[in-house]
Amino acid sequence: MKIAFVVYDGVTLLDFAGAYDPLTRLKTMGFVPDLEYDICARAGTVRSFEGVTISADTINPDLSAYDYVVVPGGNGIAGLMQDRAFLSWLTIPPEKTVIAAVCGGALLIGAAGMLHTRRATTHPAMQEILKRFAREVSSARIVEDNRVITAGGVTAAIDMGLYLCEKIAGEEARAKIQKQMDYPYYPPRPGTIPESGTFR
Repeated sequence: MKIAFVVYDGVTLLDFAGAYDPLTRLKTMGFVPDLEYDICARAGTVRSFEGVTISADTINPDLSAYDYVVVPGGNGIAGLMQDRAFLSWLTIPPEKTVIAAVCGGALLIGAAGMLHTRRATTHPAMQEILKRFAREVSSARIVEDNRVITAGGVTAAIDMGLYLCEKIAGEEARAKIQKQMDYPYYPPRPGTIPESGTFR
């Protein structure tokens, strides 16, 4: 099992770390001992919107070699949505890889052409923009449509990380990770996750 975390200049730190924290606990807490994960970028280091320097584990890897690719949002998406080289790198067949984007990351995978037949969500302030790329835009916290998962704004990264933990290792593992994180807000609303994979 291999997970790629995509970062770039201007990434929002919590968009990245909110998913990184629960997913990497799959290994550190012993649920998926053979889990491998890389911070992936087009350069050796990037600087988050908040000014934190993040070092990449792998530069410009083939993202289709990963089982899951996590794409956070951030102010840097404005330029990247016009960057053909970046979008080409990001474009991978979801038949092989589950693509998970949080907040403005949904706009990046949308600009890369991965949402035109899919339902998706993003930060409430960006939903009108997302309509240019997605078949349908939802206000749900998390939406899964045919191996592409999108999440709402910023803190939804934590929910998405836990959602992925459950997909990978099951409900019990997710619950133990959630307890260790002292995060009582998942799922976002009472009840179970519908069969559609959407938090309504």
